[in-house]
Amino acid sequence: MKLHPIDFMELSPKVFQLFGTQTPLLTAGDKNRCNTMTIGWAQLGTLWAKPVCTVYVRPERHTYGFMESHDYFTLSFLPAEQKSILTFCGTKSGRDVDKIKECGLTVAYGAGDAPYFEEAELVLVCKKLYTQELSADCVLDGGPIDRFYGAHGNWHKSYVAEVVEVYTK
Repeated sequence: MKLHPIDFMELSPKVFQLFGTQTPLLTAGDKNRCNTMTIGWAQLGTLWAKPVCTVYVRPERHTYGFMESHDYFTLSFLPAEQKSILTFCGTKSGRDVDKIKECGLTVAYGAGDAPYFEEAELVLVCKKLYTQELSADCVLDGGPIDRFYGAHGNWHKSYVAEVVEVYTK
């Protein structure tokens, strides 16, 4: 079945369960060049009367440069049986390998030439609204600092983006 557009408000509340069970591929770039990575942290909701998705990317990730240089990005939720693709894209760097080619993914484009994958069951096309670097100074409960950052830091940057298109099968 081919992906087709739907209104954001048509999404079932079950979409929130996807972030815990079917981590998406975050992809940024354009028709000339792009990169994808598996993410485990994301949120959906509303902000400034808009449907939004917030994602987090560490500056040392290859995808970070694409996130910084482009206004749009996508989240592609692949079927559960394609977990090996998520593992590959979460453990290999786009600096070293063409992950999209290696995984046999078919690239399509949404608003702002944002790349996504035809193999997905659900795609969110997002336009950045706000970014901010996370900081130890703002963490109220110190537990996450030791668990996710340790002594070296490597803090994520958050990207709050309006969900401008949604595609589903």
